Amino acid sequence: MVARQLDEQITARFPVGRRLRVLDVGLGQGTQALRLARGGHEVTGVESDPAMLETARAALSVEPEGIRERVRLVEGDGRETGRYFDAGSFDVVLCHGVLMYVADPDALLAGLARVLAPGGLLSLLVRNGDALAMRRGLSGDWEGALAAFDATGYTNRLGLTARADRRETLTATLSAIGAPLHAWYGVRVFTDTAPDETKASDVPDLDRLLAVEVRAGRTDPYRAVAALLHLCGVRD
Repeated sequence: MVARQLDEQITARFPVGRRLRVLDVGLGQGTQALRLARGGHEVTGVESDPAMLETARAALSVEPEGIRERVRLVEGDGRETGRYFDAGSFDVVLCHGVLMYVADPDALLAGLARVLAPGGLLSLLVRNGDALAMRRGLSGDWEGALAAFDATGYTNRLGLTARADRRETLTATLSAIGAPLHAWYGVRVFTDTAPDETKASDVPDLDRLLAVEVRAGRTDPYRAVAALLHLCGVRD
């Protein structure tokens, strides 16, 4: 879902065929970074976890030489982009699945906006603070659901303590840092309770499921209660 939404925003904002300068902060295994490099873009990935970075390097090592040449991997903290990059260095900045582990995201977001060129796209994937009660309620955990209504913290599927963000708060932050919200989507509207081990091949009528998620992820009121929010800001 996120890849489709990101491509939609890139296609709408930049000329077809333009080689973009992309920064992926907290690239994890490098899924989005490698996908964009395969699309012809110049990609820099920043990752603070050595194990994750090694996984990304291993994935990159089996790519064709032309793709490997378009990817640069940096071990570093996404909150310190000012140490690594000049202002306006990138056309697209991704920060997916990172804010939930940052106690105070404002400084991180301001740094990401700083390295964006004017008109550049900032793509954020965050846990939806307005929907923390949904998974608890749908699983019949009424006590947990009641507690989640007023919470911002939660325990994720890895057993780690994390933090959720509310769209209203992030909208204000994006405006304040000069990258106001341009578009937003919901991700995992109906499928957040699916077991982690579920494989795509095990899902009957997968195409219809994806079609429903695509539609719900851009339609009110469904997207507002998605497990994740994909927010896209544009640099002034």
